Amino acid sequence: MTELSDRFRVEIDAHVADLHRRQAQVWPADVPREVRYPLGEVTLTAHLRHWARERGDRAAVVLGDRTLSYAELDRQSDRLAAQLIADGVRPGDRVAVFMGNSLEFVLAFHAVLKAGAVHVPVNPMFRGEEVRYELTDTGAELAFVAAALRDAFDSGRTDAVRTVLDEAAIADVVGRDDLETPTGDGDLDALAALNYTGGTTGLPKGCEHTQRHMLYTAASSLTAMGTPADDVSLVFLPIFWIAGEDAALLLPLVNGSTCVLMPRWDVAEALDLIEQHRVTTLVAPVDSWIPLLDRAEAEGRDLSSLRVPLAVSFVTKLDAALRERFTQVTGSPGVLREAAFGMTETHTMDTFTGGLADRDLAGRPIFCGLPVPGTDVVIVDRDTGDLLPVGEEGEIAVRSPSLLTCYWGRPDATADVLQGGWLLTGDSGQLDEHGCLSYLGRRKEMLKVNGMSVFPTEVEFLLGRHPRIAGTGVLGVPDPKTGERAVAFVMLTPGATDSAEDVVAWCRDNMAPYKVPEVRVVESLPLTATGKVVKRELADRLDLPV
Repeated sequence: MTELSDRFRVEIDAHVADLHRRQAQVWPADVPREVRYPLGEVTLTAHLRHWARERGDRAAVVLGDRTLSYAELDRQSDRLAAQLIADGVRPGDRVAVFMGNSLEFVLAFHAVLKAGAVHVPVNPMFRGEEVRYELTDTGAELAFVAAALRDAFDSGRTDAVRTVLDEAAIADVVGRDDLETPTGDGDLDALAALNYTGGTTGLPKGCEHTQRHMLYTAASSLTAMGTPADDVSLVFLPIFWIAGEDAALLLPLVNGSTCVLMPRWDVAEALDLIEQHRVTTLVAPVDSWIPLLDRAEAEGRDLSSLRVPLAVSFVTKLDAALRERFTQVTGSPGVLREAAFGMTETHTMDTFTGGLADRDLAGRPIFCGLPVPGTDVVIVDRDTGDLLPVGEEGEIAVRSPSLLTCYWGRPDATADVLQGGWLLTGDSGQLDEHGCLSYLGRRKEMLKVNGMSVFPTEVEFLLGRHPRIAGTGVLGVPDPKTGERAVAFVMLTPGATDSAEDVVAWCRDNMAPYKVPEVRVVESLPLTATGKVVKRELADRLDLPV
């Protein structure tokens, strides 16, 4: 655990001022330095009511052949909120939402906030004990549950859950006009959501977030990206996940624009939706962009409407070749860039990469760019808690208006990461001479090979340059000679016949000797619902801890 030093506290103001001067040298001319709130600092409910009045006929959310206009979303979520209140839900009560990407999820989200309750999104891939853990931890007494997930929910249901509403029940409620709907706009600073971490360092923890956190995340991201009011975003990221919540529920709402929602990724459907709705914003893993461009090129599809194409380097990493290919295939003026650095604790989207020319391709992977307006990022020494100068590797610390208030029911864990207004992320990173951030991986993932630092993300990035490697997962294991060594699980492209020895030979030609990993060729990689490699499962294959 890092403990911020007295020296940090003395030097921090001057250090941040120096970073601001460095960042000003490359700050894009069209990006304001202060956050711009389209409607001022008001609740999400106030935003919804405003757009229902001013842009009532505009589509708020589209899924398949169903559309909710802003007026319909406001009216129907009012009725659903009234039902929650009639069912005994009171301000501060936790309401679980166990659904995939759906209009019902969107309605539930707004209804929970209108009732003054706390939104608890539960991973729809959870089963049994995983469901029970979050229900027990939150004490939820009411849940929205997709009919298709009812068996999984019931296998973990706690005695405290007295009411369950599925899609049919929601349809019945929103069709009524005899409910006394709530009229207030809510409290920006009351607990509004418990967003659970991925549990990479033990059991998942609930991050307490308010509507002010949500609003800042949306407004600062819209400010940094310069998103116009007529934006149309295509979102297939799971909206139970914090990044999906931002992309589908928050940014479009604060902007008064349209979200086209997909239940899951499908290349053919994505192409149709981009053309049909003239989609301007799409955030997708690199491994989704590649087949999208392949098929678009083969079929002559029109992707020219994409103005804000953002990539997420989970398995395969963004590189110059993919960026150039995006431009050639789409003819769009948008530039394919890394999306952002972020985590559940910060409500994510803490940085932006637009307007920085090709600096990202010259930086270390994964290049995350500049902090969004209002956010500061510094690097601290993992052992001493001292500030580190630009160029040195250490632990990323973030100060932002969207930091979690605390971990739900976990004061000790909260004290470990929230210190003096800064969040110690547990992630390794580096700031360059202009204060731009590169994410190097989880702190515990960093390896020391003969005293040299090796970051799995960097090895994965380099392996991604191999023409016949489709994806990789790299972790470290003890080694009696070097201290540690990297082991790469490699998934080849269809039809490739490279052996592990072939890949190692390529590595020796393309990376420093101390980075060359032991290679295991595998048929597939274990992935989370959000597309990250599950390294715990890879470690199980070696029968070694991570």
